[in-house]
Amino acid sequence: KIVPSALIDKPVPQFDLPPLPGHEPGLIAADLAKGGISVVNVWASWCGPCRLEHPQLMELAKVPGVRLIGLNYKDDPAKALAFLQQLGDPFDAVGADRTGRVAIEWGVYGVPETFLIDGKGRIVMKHVGPLRPEDIPEKILPAIKAARQ
Repeated sequence: KIVPSALIDKPVPQFDLPPLPGHEPGLIAADLAKGGISVVNVWASWCGPCRLEHPQLMELAKVPGVRLIGLNYKDDPAKALAFLQQLGDPFDAVGADRTGRVAIEWGVYGVPETFLIDGKGRIVMKHVGPLRPEDIPEKILPAIKAARQ
């Protein structure tokens, strides 16, 4: 469901995260303000709903002109990499938030959560919980189109 967030229309919080091993580069806030639309998905290998929504992320990765960014939350890097090897890796970049500190700054209170970032690096939408198949055409794609205006 789409949930109001204190961060809507605000710049993404400042952060600098290392990559998952072998999944360079990591992720810094400035990467999300380089123009173009980014979808940031907060996920973890231990999260059952993240596994359920993963096919939707694989579909979203096919949308032209959209960068799909993973924020790996409080996870074991080896398990996170195994998750992506098993289910497919839709992400253009992944930051490893081992302590969960960055997710707190984003206002995350559970995984998965998905954020839409406009070309100016502002958060324009937040979706809490797993993305269902119908959320892509009904919510995410219209929000991407609006963010491009």
